[in-house]
Amino acid sequence: MYALISAIIIIASILLILIVLVQNSKGGGLASGFSSSNQIMGVRKTTDFLEKATWTLGGTIIILCIVISAFLPKRAKVNQSEIKQLVNETPIVNPNVATPDFGTAQPTPPAEEPEPEN
Repeated sequence: MYALISAIIIIASILLILIVLVQNSKGGGLASGFSSSNQIMGVRKTTDFLEKATWTLGGTIIILCIVISAFLPKRAKVNQSEIKQLVNETPIVNPNVATPDFGTAQPTPPAEEPEPEN
């Protein structure tokens, strides 16, 4: 069911793109080709059809996107994010226990040799 609704959403989106591209924001577009002659639908009915088709397809896409959320595939086991998993696996360090700090240790200076007796 998920794949079917996804396919319908994609088809409706493509149709919506095509209808919006056919329209012209200043009243031209597909309707401007019929301005010189009176066709079956006429200029006014063409723009009404394009506007109704735009609103219908837009509403259909919104409704199908809401409906498809009910058909999302469920995972058997939800995996944690990698960061959360690393935090859970990191050992807890007790701040009251002194730990050696190997990174900041200064090298010991060489021992001084005693001077010979003369």
